[in-house]
Amino acid sequence: MQRPLGAQISHMLRDRGVDTIFGIPGVHNIELYRGIEEAGITHILARHEQGAGFMADGYARASGKPGVAYVITGPGLTNIMTPMGQAYSDSVPVLVISSCLDETAATRGQLHQMRDQRAAAATVCDWSEEARSPQAAYALIDRALAEFETRRPRPKHLQVPISLLGNPADAFPPKTETGLSGLPAQDEAAVTRITRALTSAKRPLIILGGGARAGASVYPQIADRAGAAVVCTYAGRGIMPGDHPLYLGATLPRPASRDILAQADLVLVVGSDLAEVDLWRDDLGHACPMLRIDIDPENLSAATRPDDEMILGDAFAIMQAVLGALDDQPATGWQPAEIAAFRAAARAEADAERPGIVPVCDALRAVLPDDTMIYSDMTQFAYVAKEVWDMPRPGHWHHPTGFGTLGYALPAAIGGAVARPGRPTLAIAGDYGFQYSLQELGTAVELGLPLPILLWDNGKLKEIEDSMIASQIAPNAVVARNPDFAALARAYGAHAAEPASLTDLQQAVLDAFQADRPTLLRISPAPAD
Repeated sequence: MQRPLGAQISHMLRDRGVDTIFGIPGVHNIELYRGIEEAGITHILARHEQGAGFMADGYARASGKPGVAYVITGPGLTNIMTPMGQAYSDSVPVLVISSCLDETAATRGQLHQMRDQRAAAATVCDWSEEARSPQAAYALIDRALAEFETRRPRPKHLQVPISLLGNPADAFPPKTETGLSGLPAQDEAAVTRITRALTSAKRPLIILGGGARAGASVYPQIADRAGAAVVCTYAGRGIMPGDHPLYLGATLPRPASRDILAQADLVLVVGSDLAEVDLWRDDLGHACPMLRIDIDPENLSAATRPDDEMILGDAFAIMQAVLGALDDQPATGWQPAEIAAFRAAARAEADAERPGIVPVCDALRAVLPDDTMIYSDMTQFAYVAKEVWDMPRPGHWHHPTGFGTLGYALPAAIGGAVARPGRPTLAIAGDYGFQYSLQELGTAVELGLPLPILLWDNGKLKEIEDSMIASQIAPNAVVARNPDFAALARAYGAHAAEPASLTDLQQAVLDAFQADRPTLLRISPAPAD
């Protein structure tokens, strides 16, 4: 049957498995809203398009399905470009659908006009395209959804002219199976090379990134059979059990990890960019052969040594085959005592660099359910926690790595909580970054989400102040007058508490998981028993 194209798009998304859309309606995109309820889609009203984008991001990370957002022409799109950039950095499948003006070349002064909004969005996503017919809109939606499944997932932007959204359009085509896998077939030769390399090495070291989270159970077994030490990037936390005797923790950015890597005679990297935000130094520090497995050819084009070997493929399929080919190996040069000593030293350094945070991390970790999903902001609390807090399972701590935007935690946690009703979700933010998106408390209250929001309030941009001092710059513009956060939360209709001790904090978080609305938990600078 014919419907306006805007309505057809919502029906098509529902047909393709989309059940939740985040966004804000406006006069330019109202036709997208014509079909939402009829299609059976839940719409989450954000307070700002940036919030809608982060909600879609958080939803995608929690559900494994694409996060979808509807925004208007011009400022609606520019407002969501920050979340798009974050999703690009962190490989998150987000589809943004916006309206656009019918033409911009011959007319000036139109509402929400930009010179080239499609090109602007293209700077922060995988691709940005304009559909000039219903068939093009349908094809681009299917293309985006197929690429989310078959390639490294990154955000896409589709814009549709306003008049086209309101025009009658024939029904979208039925879903077809493309048969595309997107990944190279398992390379038996690569499996053999990796197996032989691990078997021959005396001090093999494995680096696990976010791309290794699928099939995480194989890696502790490989470490045992090969006698390999393992270090995770922040995105790979939870793949290895925190108490594994050969696990170095999420300590790759520690300067001392360079010394550990220099002692390895083989480095195997699985599913990691080895980017600046993974290392915080110019080079990894290895002086031995390296094998890298990744699904992204771009990552494999950056060999740092002549004997580095790059393997394009599905990390899980390859490493599962490697596990099957490995026999138990005799004890190697890595000793659990040296691993434990390294981890203890790294923890002590983290505690000394940003005092007072480690005890709070320990207290929270002791009481949170294992399936708690955590969303953190750019804050000193998260910087310490990502290193010292061993996660019980992978893919349950999400942080705005790479693009590094403030204001991520609260709206992303809302999206995560929507994706996992009845399961615990926690947001962690600093006092300054929280104010980038605090208006999304209204959305969380409307939804009745039992969401604890841990607010680390040190009354300043402490990380920037510390950086200025380290650079011998007199601290400037790092202190801002904060509101009464508890009163502000209550004004939105949320609960609020200011725990006076770690024991009080533990109980407050557990109570917040059972509440009928979000709870702001302000701690400053750190409670003590």
